[in-house]
Amino acid sequence: MLDATTRSGGTAAASPRAAAPELAVRGPAGRSARCGRVLLSPWSRFSLLVVLLAGAATAVLLFRPQRLLADGWPPQLGGPAAAVVFAVAYGLCTVAFVPRPLLNLAAGALFGSQLGLGAALTGTVLGAGVAFGLGRVLGQDALRPLLRGRLLRAADGQLSRHGFRSMLAARLFPGIPFAASNYCAAVSRMRYLPFLVATGLGSVPNTAAYAVAGARAAAPTSPAFLMALACIAVPALAGTAVAWRKRHQLRTR
Repeated sequence: MLDATTRSGGTAAASPRAAAPELAVRGPAGRSARCGRVLLSPWSRFSLLVVLLAGAATAVLLFRPQRLLADGWPPQLGGPAAAVVFAVAYGLCTVAFVPRPLLNLAAGALFGSQLGLGAALTGTVLGAGVAFGLGRVLGQDALRPLLRGRLLRAADGQLSRHGFRSMLAARLFPGIPFAASNYCAAVSRMRYLPFLVATGLGSVPNTAAYAVAGARAAAPTSPAFLMALACIAVPALAGTAVAWRKRHQLRTR
């Protein structure tokens, strides 16, 4: 009887000590851990991505970067320093869904064909890298489980297995929106370095054509301007034909 009582008393005395860790877990530390898990969950990160992109798009609507074509560059900035500033602004604008053709024309009109091409290509790679990083960190975990349709699975498989050549083709043929290809590549399993290299190489022809067109816009009948228009139109038509053929092949499988 005494032993039973002793055992009972020992159990009763041990119970508060055993419950202490559980209470600690349920206390402030436990709440902090739960809040951390919620904040770092895939859909919380994706919501942050949506908020960031919406804020960037709103800023673009307010500041209207297209005014560069009409008003020109601020006079206090000139030469290579202005090209560097423009390249950074270019990259941020592409993340906020500003069309690259508009920015390429502005680069050529502001800095000429050569310096404008360099600034536009730098901004292209910078903007693509930022968008890819944001999509990979904040959106991939939430969006990959949603890749269930035939076209989505086919695009994901192509980018995951043949990322470099697929992205190179997407940049060479301007039928695919720049921002959409950035975030699609981020959601896929494509690696970061091949994405950047393919973006830089594949963007040269189209960017150069727009930069030349912007630089020679004052002489629309000049051979350089007409050749630039041809270099813009021919890849666009070819890209449309290839996209139509690929889509038709996917539907018939």
